[in-house]
Amino acid sequence: MMRLLTLASRHRVVIILGLTLIISALVVPGYFSASTLGLGLDRAATIGLIAIGLTVLLISGQIDLSGGAVFALAGIVSVILQREIGILPAAIAGILVGTLAGAINGALVVGLKVNSLVLTLATMLIFRSLAHWITNSQPVTGTDIMLSLALAKIYLEVFTIRSALFIILIVLLHLWLTRTIPGRNVFAVGSNPAAVKESGIASDRIVCLGFVFAGTLAGLAGVLQSLVTNTGSPVFGSELTVAVIAAVVVGGTRLEGGRGSALGTLGGVLTIGSLTIAMEFQSVPAYVQQVVSGLILILLVVLDRAITTKGRATGTRPALIRDNPITQGGKT
Repeated sequence: MMRLLTLASRHRVVIILGLTLIISALVVPGYFSASTLGLGLDRAATIGLIAIGLTVLLISGQIDLSGGAVFALAGIVSVILQREIGILPAAIAGILVGTLAGAINGALVVGLKVNSLVLTLATMLIFRSLAHWITNSQPVTGTDIMLSLALAKIYLEVFTIRSALFIILIVLLHLWLTRTIPGRNVFAVGSNPAAVKESGIASDRIVCLGFVFAGTLAGLAGVLQSLVTNTGSPVFGSELTVAVIAAVVVGGTRLEGGRGSALGTLGGVLTIGSLTIAMEFQSVPAYVQQVVSGLILILLVVLDRAITTKGRATGTRPALIRDNPITQGGKT
């Protein structure tokens, strides 16, 4: 039984994604048509861009709950500044807002040595309040609706600019995590922080840059969403946090850090995106969709915890530590 659970956990991305696609195809006529797949991939790309940053943070043993609020704030800034400085500079400013928010999170977590869950919960409230304060809790509109139509255009019958950007970035993240020493150091920081410090790896800098990276990606996702909809709103992204965490955890990244993969996150994002599109086609209310995402997250955390506890009870060490002992300079 234990071996079966371990095998299911190891390949859970493929299993869950496969089951989701099969069930979705059964309940939604024409689910595998190019237009539906393109719509699903574009919707998933919003979650995916934030999930890319969160993947790096979770692997390093940290978490950022402020992604949804940064998503809204960056989008608002990119829309409000359009009339003042133009669309492209405004978009860059919006992304930099995400970078700044990530830098604040990273500096506070590293500098104050506080739990990132509690810290980013607090900054989430602050960033969300800033978004409401700037807009008086009202949506703001951009200046060029034609740009929105161009960004929403589908190429090769499947890809939008946003979904193509997500695919490119997830592939680059995979290469960085698996082929570079800095990428492997992120795993080391998450799996054994004490050994990392003894090895001379600048773990604080890695953690801080991880937050900057996550904030930048959340800002990028927010700017793209506001450009596509030609709107900035303080309520944008309020339901994204659970979906993003669920997507990353479905992909096999552990909340405790030290394990995860970019391709796993891709599978998790596609799973959540497929599930969301199927429920929307069946007119399932948004709050029920949140319940489903929450239940999936609980199920996976419990499954992962059960396997980890059983493994420790039988004397099995975590695979990362067993197979990749940390030595001086982060090399194995």
